Amino acid sequence: MTSYAADYRYGIRVNFAQFAHQLVQVFFVGLAIGLFRTVVPALAETDFGVAKGSFMMLTAFVTAFGFVKGTLNFVAGRLSERIGRKKVLFLGWLAAVPIPFMILYAPSWDWIVAATVLLGVNQGLAWSMTQTAKLDLTTADQRGLTIGLNEFSGYFGVAVAGIVTGYLAAAWGPREGLMLFGSAVVLLAGALTLIWVKDTLPWAHAEGRQHAAGRMKGPRPRYPANISDTPGTWEVFTLMSWRDARMASLSQAGLVEKFVDALVWVFFPVYLYQRGLSLAGIGWVVGVYGFVWGLSQFLTGHWSDRVGRKKPIVAGMWLCGAGVALVGLGEGELWWSFAAAVMGFGMALLYPTLSAAVSDIAHPDWRGSAIGIYRFWRDLGYGIGALLLGVVAAGFGGIEAGFWFTAAAMFVSGLIVLLACEETHPRLNPSD
Repeated sequence: MTSYAADYRYGIRVNFAQFAHQLVQVFFVGLAIGLFRTVVPALAETDFGVAKGSFMMLTAFVTAFGFVKGTLNFVAGRLSERIGRKKVLFLGWLAAVPIPFMILYAPSWDWIVAATVLLGVNQGLAWSMTQTAKLDLTTADQRGLTIGLNEFSGYFGVAVAGIVTGYLAAAWGPREGLMLFGSAVVLLAGALTLIWVKDTLPWAHAEGRQHAAGRMKGPRPRYPANISDTPGTWEVFTLMSWRDARMASLSQAGLVEKFVDALVWVFFPVYLYQRGLSLAGIGWVVGVYGFVWGLSQFLTGHWSDRVGRKKPIVAGMWLCGAGVALVGLGEGELWWSFAAAVMGFGMALLYPTLSAAVSDIAHPDWRGSAIGIYRFWRDLGYGIGALLLGVVAAGFGGIEAGFWFTAAAMFVSGLIVLLACEETHPRLNPSD
């Protein structure tokens, strides 16, 4: 097991207790976002007053979520390097406290949009910290596995929440069921953060000192050359966004793949509801997407530690786009579940691997910022994707057009990664 400093040891096994606590945290973060995945969009017209065919209004809550979460990812990365990972995580849970009650008492769709703004704050702060904290604790050869486990736990939570809330809505009523579920999730997660989570920022600082002293073992990553030793926020932002071709291609791929998640969140439940599926049936179809995505990441993240990052990213972008296209090519719950599974496996290939690729070539001294900025662009894809889906659906006469638009965007984005990004894994493409 690698040790970078006398007081700090790295690896999943030696830090298993804290690693497990962080996995529990990201599961709760997934439950929180899953609160909005099935019941809320399906009942937008009947319970929350969204006019039929009002695609821009329907997508407004995901648009708001995307822009807020993207911005808070950016803030969380920089803030965590100043006050620590644990405090930022707890701030994320504090932001979520009003959400269940806003859903319960919402007189209009505007309240749902406002609740998703708070959800964006929660997700931007909390999910970012669960990922960053685990990366602080692990070795370079475990990054794919680490992020795979993180996203497996989070999206397993999303899927569980989507199914459970469907049944709770049927048993207790939509608003009451969501309020009970959401309150339990937020209060329990916040309490666990205070009691059991440790701050991992000292591990990152120790790793940075070992890099500076030249005592790192193993192949050296291809860190960007055009960045200072102690970069400011703008310097890291420009590096991630356009100055480094690898980082820029990864950031755009992260942004575009969120078009799929926006589609599944906003249009997929409505599409299925319009075709006669019950709320429980919708929960299961959408849940297949989440379960396959979450469970497969248990393997795909680790696989990228063996074969590299680039191939799984490109294959995942194209496979996920194919799954989106399949939705409109058949009918029935079994067919839609199959299409959702294809989409989910494509996401499992690309999702943890993109974050691992960023982590490969981000120096530990500014890794938190790099991850935060990548996640800024990635989750901005919720907002941009939802806006574009609304425009496409309104301009081309229906929800179906959104599926074809998303499939095409995924193919083009994968092609950009294929052409612009080199392999980032330090073992497979070490620095000269």
